Amino acid sequence: MLRCAVREKALDSPATAEPELPRHPRLSQILEKNWQAEMAGYYTYRALAEREPEAGRKQTLEHMALAEKEHAALWAGRLRELGEPEPVYRGSTAGEADSLKTRVGGDDLALRRLEIDESRDIAKYSQQLKALGDTPSLAILNRVIEDEQDHYRELSGLIRRQKPMGGVRAAASNPQALLDQMLAKRNKGRAHAAGWIGDAIYGVNDGLGSIFGIVSGVSGATLGNSKWVLLSGLAGMIASALSMGSGAYLASKSEREIYEAELAREREAIAMNGAEARELLSLYYQVKGLPPQDADHMVDHIASDPEQMLRALAAERLNSTEDALSNPLTSAITGALSTAAGAFIPIVPFFFLSGYSAVIVSAVVSLVAHFAVGAAKSLVTVRSWWSSGFEMTFVGAVEGVVTYVIGLGLGRLGA
Repeated sequence: MLRCAVREKALDSPATAEPELPRHPRLSQILEKNWQAEMAGYYTYRALAEREPEAGRKQTLEHMALAEKEHAALWAGRLRELGEPEPVYRGSTAGEADSLKTRVGGDDLALRRLEIDESRDIAKYSQQLKALGDTPSLAILNRVIEDEQDHYRELSGLIRRQKPMGGVRAAASNPQALLDQMLAKRNKGRAHAAGWIGDAIYGVNDGLGSIFGIVSGVSGATLGNSKWVLLSGLAGMIASALSMGSGAYLASKSEREIYEAELAREREAIAMNGAEARELLSLYYQVKGLPPQDADHMVDHIASDPEQMLRALAAERLNSTEDALSNPLTSAITGALSTAAGAFIPIVPFFFLSGYSAVIVSAVVSLVAHFAVGAAKSLVTVRSWWSSGFEMTFVGAVEGVVTYVIGLGLGRLGA
């Protein structure tokens, strides 16, 4: 009897119960942030679904929106269990669907950003699995991670899946016409975002950085004498703009000339040994995963048109196409004007001020411009606008301080 009593007491003792995991000190804050993120995802997917014309894609986006809302409900329920008040959404009712980067880049770019965000959420929740010591929250995390992985795969399918298009059967007999139609629909009449926009951002950044350095150095050497700062700044602006414009023109023209020269060599090689060229193209396709018979069959079809054979082999060997080459004149104009625009910003305060006040205002204006240019880069990249903006601001600040100190030293030596 005594042994039984002892055994029953041991079974009822808290020491033998499953130990509670240590709770994270900021559990409620983390869960509230999770709720905010899921609600933002819900509104984003819902807004994109509302303006999606294709029924299949629309249904997929609506399904993902409902899943995000369910995730938010799970987090809200756990917060109530912890005695926290009902969370209040602080974002836009359109989520990220109506943000500047989405309006500029379009819904297709928004889907690519969401795909990246889903992968980041998976990584974030996986870290929380290790950090949070709350059993009910861990159960929610496991379910949410599984759903987010499904969302990532669904988004990948939406991005890479072709949309149904009218007139496909009529255009099927003319593949080039069909390709042009699909590209036009995909781009929606816009120029490729990474083309002139990227060149313009690079030009503004180059002009802003170089002239900010000149202005800082001359300000340090002359104690902010507006006359000398303006002269050096304007001269540097003109020189930078002309240098960038001519450099962009020559680089683009040289790239095109090199491509045309290589294309001529490929044409000559095909004419001299067509069998070797077909075998080479077949091997390229086999490396990409095609079975040898399928690759040979495809090459036989392509080789029936000599020009098509030339373009296909050149694309594989040169890793470029004629369509990917930039226009020299467009590159020159974009580079020159954007560089001049960026270079003019640090000079503006010296038209109205002088001395240290002009230096301070110029530094503030230039750093704000650095942040704006860095944030604008997020329109053609997948980085967050604040991360890109602060990175460029930090680089500009270091450049300004270094050149100002060098200018002070040179000014004292020349005194």
